[in-house]
Amino acid sequence: MANEFAEKAKEAFLEDDFDVAVDLYSKAIDLDPNCAAFFADRAQANIKIDNFTEAVADANKAIEMEPTLAKAYLRKGTACIKLEEYRTAKTALEKGASVAPNEPKFKKMIDECDLRIAEEEKDLVQAMPPTLPSSSTTPPDVPPVPTPAAPAKPMFRHEFYQKPEEMVVTIFAKGIPKQNVTVEFGEQILSVVIQVDGEEDYHLQPRLFGKIVPEKCRYQVLSTKVEIRLAKAEITTWASLDYGKGQAILPKPNVSSAVSQRPVYPSSKPGKDWDKLEAEVKKQEKDEKLDGDAAMNKFFSDIYQSADEDMRRAMNKSFAESNGTVLSTNWKEVGTKKVESTPPDGMELKKWEY
Repeated sequence: MANEFAEKAKEAFLEDDFDVAVDLYSKAIDLDPNCAAFFADRAQANIKIDNFTEAVADANKAIEMEPTLAKAYLRKGTACIKLEEYRTAKTALEKGASVAPNEPKFKKMIDECDLRIAEEEKDLVQAMPPTLPSSSTTPPDVPPVPTPAAPAKPMFRHEFYQKPEEMVVTIFAKGIPKQNVTVEFGEQILSVVIQVDGEEDYHLQPRLFGKIVPEKCRYQVLSTKVEIRLAKAEITTWASLDYGKGQAILPKPNVSSAVSQRPVYPSSKPGKDWDKLEAEVKKQEKDEKLDGDAAMNKFFSDIYQSADEDMRRAMNKSFAESNGTVLSTNWKEVGTKKVESTPPDGMELKKWEY
């Protein structure tokens, strides 16, 4: 019965009735979901009606079931070229060429991908603006691809959040074995297929708002969800997960005022308040309790610092001639005026007499 639907689908395809062909292939798949050829042929019909993301998903499914099916690689390459996913297309075509080296279509399409990739790189260099580029590099004459139809059951809820350099997509699928989850990344395609026993596969295959770097993307299957991290090719804020919904927002540059701010070099360190440090040291010295010679030296130093010129002369003379045993503080009245300060314990303070 499945083969009968497939034959009718081929007839509809030859008559250019591609929508009918897709429906008939879908019926054949429902009856025989393990036939890789049905998926590859439905991919071809989807390409004809511009359902390129669905075509990529069908081709991926066919390749998964039958890795040596050459036409599945051709269909995936064709759909990716239509989506301007030239590097993804080239990868698929090179794998197909290794499976069917005598098929000339592979070399022709790979050469086309190389040409398109070179043109993209040349245009990117020539059109590079001084600020960050826009996240959308799709030429304006290419119409947006229709959003894929809602996935069949089981309907898992998904949401996303983002940073300027990364988009994180979360699919809330609880208790799904890791081997039942297939995630593939293209330049602007995310393809997620989740297999659930007794149910139709869950598909999430949006054409993304902006381009990503497939080799930097990753995902993990957790007990309650599948978390997918998409590395953006450009640092922007996407208006949506899906292509064509809104406009990207460039991050605001952090420009500091050249007048109000001095240049800061990597080796610069915060300046020190030396006046504050000196005041703290003096306070510590004042509060410090000393004994012995240290106490005597500090005592003499305090008196000397607060003395006038005559007092300092008397102190110097008396201290020097008494070998440090007598201290006079009055040059004119030596021996008549005593120091009012109390010396440290163990010291005798006398006036110098002459």
